[in-house]
Amino acid sequence: MKEIQDIIKAFNEAQLKQQQTALATVVHVEGSSYRRPGARMLVTDDGRLTGAISGGCLEGDALRKALLAMQQQRPMLVTYDTSDEDDAKLGMGLGCNGIIQVLIEPIDTAGTTNPIELLKLIVSRRQKAVLVTLFSLQDKKGLQPGTCMLLANNQIIGDKKIPLKDILLQHAHVVLNMQQSSFKNYVNETQQLTAFIELVQPAVSLVIIGAGNDVQPLIKIANILGWQTTVADGRPNYATAERFGSACQVLVSKPANVLSQITIDEQTVFVLMTHNYNYDMAMLEILLNKNVVYIGMLGPRKKKLQILDELGEKGMYFTADQLSVLHSPVGLDIGAETPEEIALSIVAEIKAILAGRETLSLKNNTAVIHSRSAVKIEEVTITTQQ
Repeated sequence: MKEIQDIIKAFNEAQLKQQQTALATVVHVEGSSYRRPGARMLVTDDGRLTGAISGGCLEGDALRKALLAMQQQRPMLVTYDTSDEDDAKLGMGLGCNGIIQVLIEPIDTAGTTNPIELLKLIVSRRQKAVLVTLFSLQDKKGLQPGTCMLLANNQIIGDKKIPLKDILLQHAHVVLNMQQSSFKNYVNETQQLTAFIELVQPAVSLVIIGAGNDVQPLIKIANILGWQTTVADGRPNYATAERFGSACQVLVSKPANVLSQITIDEQTVFVLMTHNYNYDMAMLEILLNKNVVYIGMLGPRKKKLQILDELGEKGMYFTADQLSVLHSPVGLDIGAETPEEIALSIVAEIKAILAGRETLSLKNNTAVIHSRSAVKIEEVTITTQQ
């Protein structure tokens, strides 16, 4: 989401300068690559790049292709084969061993459903959305339909002339329900089109209970990642916008009133770090009775056990499922000592939990980093009526 936010900002700046722009999107990967499908990069006509489609090895050639696409005002699909060790012309040094399909779309600012406008709609709504991008692997020199449909809040937004609209909408709903992007290859007697049906999640919403000095590094790291941040504390002299920046929502509140000011969804996580035992206990009691995916609590394991014992004495007992979201002591074991290091360990743990990953060093990971099945293209035979 941070990349999309940066792209929209760069696009708005280009608009003020009356510059042409093009959007490069990784639409499919076969094998390994530095970036995965959904990675994006905005190119302006003066050569400025925002975002990334690789670790740096593809950007130079993609820039040249994007300038050509702007000149021709025609989308193009470009294939990069990083598995060819003898291919030195692109300066590929990552050894990714993958075939990367990049769709480059010049942005028609007169169109209300161009790719950037659809991205703006996604960012403006804190909801899961499905973005559909159509391209032709069979006829790369032919017309590439491009980013053509957005499904969000049961609303369909896109070009009225979308090919295969009904079946695309059906598969977009499946992606939204299954919570996983998919690829479809639509085949009939006359044509073959591939769809990247992309699930786009809202930004992580990090709610920090506590406004001490050790919260500030955590806010800074979260902001770098593009996460939305909220700080809540009962002390008005600590919970101030001046201490945490204008991008952070700051609440002066008692525990009982905090959640009434926050929207909780599957991307909302909480970290308790007030250094106030009673405040943390009150918040933990509330949160464990809510449907949240992550609660981190600063402090030793003894503190967690003592709080749970006291809540038990009040008749508050929690199931194993409820307690499974509680991470205390909070953070990954990286030997953190300073507030900055502790913040890093907390953010890393949250990222791992939301990604459904075990906290394993990549050095000791014998499996592939990115699932190959996630980019498998499913062939769909369609009739001419569809």
